[in-house]
Amino acid sequence: MAEVGEITDALVAINQDRVLQLVEDFLKAGVGAGDILNNGLIKGMGIVGKKMEAGDMFIPEVLKSAKIMSMAVEILKPHLSDEAVSSAGKVVIGTVKGDLHDIGKNLVMIMLQSSGFEVIDMGVDVSPDAFVSAAQENTADIIALSALLTTTMPMMKETIDIISASGLRDSVKILVGGAPVNQTFADEIGADGYAPDAGSATKLAKRFSPSAN
Repeated sequence: MAEVGEITDALVAINQDRVLQLVEDFLKAGVGAGDILNNGLIKGMGIVGKKMEAGDMFIPEVLKSAKIMSMAVEILKPHLSDEAVSSAGKVVIGTVKGDLHDIGKNLVMIMLQSSGFEVIDMGVDVSPDAFVSAAQENTADIIALSALLTTTMPMMKETIDIISASGLRDSVKILVGGAPVNQTFADEIGADGYAPDAGSATKLAKRFSPSAN
């Protein structure tokens, strides 16, 4: 019998037919859906994230891997119990008010979902109050802010200030990212972390995940 790790290898190799066939085979062999998800698929996307961070995989390849994972998860869904899936945490993500760019945000969202996070996507041009409301309603663990324009960078600080004023600051971690953003700016505005790409963002989110503590 093959090992679940073969799913990991096939996913990293972007071999759609192989991944889906292995998932079906393991299910028929009685392997738990949670085992397939956590030790096969999520583990594979973790490697994909590391490869992207290292420059060994690029956005189109990452998106293909994520699409394959989504197809595999659809096969697993009828077999997954709530107990089988351990959520890494809840993340509210969005592009700050005044900014309409979403490609980077969407890639981060895909990587987070593939790593076991429940992601609430707020879209673009998101007001500080909307971030606060979403975090409160969903009992979020992390709020991820994106900005691609230098002109919208101050809105990141304003959003963090309003999150702090709402009383949420002690219960959520705030991550920031986007082309004009860097670690120095993140420190200046009081963010908990900065990530230059989706792979780094996922690694950072895992570090702040409730399951990591």
